[in-house]
Amino acid sequence: MNFKELRKKIDKIDDEILNLLDKRMGIVKEIGQLKLKSNVAIYHPKREKEIIYRLIGQNKTNITQKGIEAIYQEIFATSRFLELPQRVAFLGPIGSFTHQVAVEKFGKLSEYISSNNIESIFKSVANGSVKYGVIPIENNSNGIVGESLDYLAKYDVKIVAEANLSIHHSFASNEKLISNIKKVFSKDIAFGQCRDFLNNYSLQNVELIPLDSTAKAAKTASITPNSAAICSNIAAKICNLPIMFENIEDSSENTTRFFIISDFKTNSTNNDKTSLCAFINNSDKPGTLAKLLYEFNKKNINLIKLESRPLHKNKGFSFWFYIEFEGHIDDCNIKEIFELKKNKLKWLGSYTKDKLKD
Repeated sequence: MNFKELRKKIDKIDDEILNLLDKRMGIVKEIGQLKLKSNVAIYHPKREKEIIYRLIGQNKTNITQKGIEAIYQEIFATSRFLELPQRVAFLGPIGSFTHQVAVEKFGKLSEYISSNNIESIFKSVANGSVKYGVIPIENNSNGIVGESLDYLAKYDVKIVAEANLSIHHSFASNEKLISNIKKVFSKDIAFGQCRDFLNNYSLQNVELIPLDSTAKAAKTASITPNSAAICSNIAAKICNLPIMFENIEDSSENTTRFFIISDFKTNSTNNDKTSLCAFINNSDKPGTLAKLLYEFNKKNINLIKLESRPLHKNKGFSFWFYIEFEGHIDDCNIKEIFELKKNKLKWLGSYTKDKLKD
């Protein structure tokens, strides 16, 4: 079979795909109308994960798991846009890793609001100017983002999903030869994460210029002669900056976890986590925290994370605690904990566990 014949086959398949997508979107519109009448949230991470896992389970020959996820995330995003256009706030400039997570979750059709600080995202979700916010919560190398925890305690929002992102850096430049590069722009922490690459390519003596973000580094390198940027793939593509090398980080295990916050409660999936704030009187007294944790042990609840945060209410050293555990707020044993300690606990959200990605 020649090129022309094969391309005719592809054209025919594309026509079939488009007709099926059009039928799918028609059903989506009907579902959207029912959701609006019932005041049900448009974003339904449980249903989306069920669809993706079911399709991956079919073990197709010519399309990978990542391919299925990428295609269907765009289909979901288009579907949500038909049901109700989404506004999403994220931390950092366009091209940041937080922006990358937002686009992966909500697709290219959503309206994105760039925020310079974490609190502005919480304010936007709390006052209804955006439906969703995407915030970093922790990195497996650098630890917890304390600011995000503090605003979860302060604002009346809910965690509706989590997302794990493997942090990969690219080396991008308009220069054809690496020997022409005299300056490299990036966020300060990224230089340390890519030290081996810089040494291996004899770049340790070029001028390393730290900026506020890797996205800003890509933009700066795109207009600066004899320069390069250490940045994300998405930042390089947005700035039309050619990528010379990909995955240049020293460790392939670098992962950041993000929360998606909104104003609604998610349904149980039997594969959930729950987050809460615990405000304990006399938190500096021996055994105070242990008594609370013992209640989780009695109810057979598996704790995943425990972090202390300062109360900022007096000159002393008083703390509240962020607790994360397996299960959903609607589970009987978890309901019992909240009924027992209702004056001391603030529920922050229950959400489906996200798998660590390669």
